[in-house]
Amino acid sequence: MKTSPVKAGSTKADTRALAAKGLAEIALHGASLRDVMERYAPRLADPRDRALLMALLSEGARWWLRFDAAIDGLLEKSLRHKDPAIHALLVLGLVQLEILELQDYAAVAATVEAVRALQRPQLAGLVNAVLRRWQRERETLIARLDAKPQTRHAHPAWLATALQSDWPEQADAVMTADNREPPLMLRVNRQRSERGALVEQLQTAGYTAEIHPWLSDALVLPHSTDVTRMPGFEDGLFAVQDGAAQIAADLAELKDGLRVLDACAAPGGKACHLLERADIDLTALEVDAPRAERIRQNLMRLRLNAKLVIGDAGAPKGWWKGQPFDRILIDAPCSATGVLRRRPDVRLHRRESDIAAMHAQQRRILSALWPLLAPGGRLVYITCSVLRAENEAIVGELLAAQPDALPVAFTLPVGHAASAGWQILPGDGDLDGMYYAVLQKQP
Repeated sequence: MKTSPVKAGSTKADTRALAAKGLAEIALHGASLRDVMERYAPRLADPRDRALLMALLSEGARWWLRFDAAIDGLLEKSLRHKDPAIHALLVLGLVQLEILELQDYAAVAATVEAVRALQRPQLAGLVNAVLRRWQRERETLIARLDAKPQTRHAHPAWLATALQSDWPEQADAVMTADNREPPLMLRVNRQRSERGALVEQLQTAGYTAEIHPWLSDALVLPHSTDVTRMPGFEDGLFAVQDGAAQIAADLAELKDGLRVLDACAAPGGKACHLLERADIDLTALEVDAPRAERIRQNLMRLRLNAKLVIGDAGAPKGWWKGQPFDRILIDAPCSATGVLRRRPDVRLHRRESDIAAMHAQQRRILSALWPLLAPGGRLVYITCSVLRAENEAIVGELLAAQPDALPVAFTLPVGHAASAGWQILPGDGDLDGMYYAVLQKQP
């Protein structure tokens, strides 16, 4: 979507104006947070302004469903469609006051000034009045928002209902975890470095990094940062990967010489981790060519080698040469409801009607790839969803349809046993939400 330019510069008002335009694109027009940030950040010269822009966009997307509803109650006539950037700016005003906890005067004054940066000076008084009213009536307005799960936790109503149905005892904790800043987790490339040495290198450079207590390749940093500036990044000593995703390499039970397929491989984190673990013949499969390019870039930076194939995991005839794989990893396309804390814009874009289509796609891929697994081989099925319909329901269907498929029992230090496999919910062990099932083909 084309947007009118905002005056270049590094003032806080311009940063907030950019954030308002970007948030309107994300919340009202379906743009991704990543795309908006990549387009808007270069307009700001000061790294502090870029950091503020990221905070405003991330928290604005995370809390949109709470404060969007609040703004409706503070205006006689909605600006959502008439002037979406100003509506988004009002949401960001509340985000600054309630989430970022900026000083009241500074947050209000800078937000009003951003109205002028957006070339809407006639609305400066309205924006000031709305934010002042929020401050006066804050307790009453918050109590009203807290009365409903969707506005209390800023989750779409359909997802709040689904969580309460699938995970009745954990639903509130899941939604609370979705709204907390996650730690930054790194995966040490054991082909090029060692965890203790990398920790010392990072600490010498001023970073706080700790070894994860049970993930053998993971380091934990308390806050996000620009990893490209960290020592060792350009040399491929580490990659960014949440700990929940790092479990895949353990469940694959690799050894040298195996033929391995990583289906739906982009952006390549799990594929690279597998290659770091063992000397294997790995095929990284991805249906989308631009996303496959990200796999190639990650392989190059980490100094790893794999066969990169563009193809549909659900239609192997187009790319499979007939030789079975000893291991298959399926990181299936899913609702991404387990990673809302890292991808807050997903809650604004995902619809309840998407789940049935996801279910069909997951079933198609799993059924199509099962015949490619060698007898005695192991298949690891993964999603970053917390919805049972995308997880144990899919695996259960395959187990019922394939008599040669045996579930492999396992437990993890955090999470919950599912009827088939294991579910990590957001916040369990301070990890992202992720589902795993391991299936073995009978010889």
